[in-house]
Amino acid sequence: MGRLFVVNLEGKIYSCKHCRTHLALCEDIVSKSFHCRHGKAYLFSKVAGMVDCLLRVNVSVGEREERMMMTGLHTVADIFCVGCGSIVGWKYETAHEKSQKYKEGKSVLERFKVSGPDGSNYWVSHEAHVGGSDADDV
Repeated sequence: MGRLFVVNLEGKIYSCKHCRTHLALCEDIVSKSFHCRHGKAYLFSKVAGMVDCLLRVNVSVGEREERMMMTGLHTVADIFCVGCGSIVGWKYETAHEKSQKYKEGKSVLERFKVSGPDGSNYWVSHEAHVGGSDADDV
């Protein structure tokens, strides 16, 4: 793995709710209709750390693993905040279903684990576990 850096992003940002490390820009949101175990999740075209394979900024990426999601089998890697080490989401490496190929190379940040551009936090509710577009199927 390359060196890890923490930088401040410019613009409307999503940050780690634990340590406020900048993770992603609003302008990189592809979809706000994703769901995970804890409720809402947003699909991003990139998060801060996806500069290239040698340079990681503000996040690190874990090992690839096969994970059964609500939309089928995917190869994913967890995304960790470099400020505090919290898992904040995952990156889609491979989608095995043809209809899900658009997710490849994109990342999901769990809304429960990040603060919004206005500093808002998302809180888990009991409804968070019902339905959704993608999450671990457990």
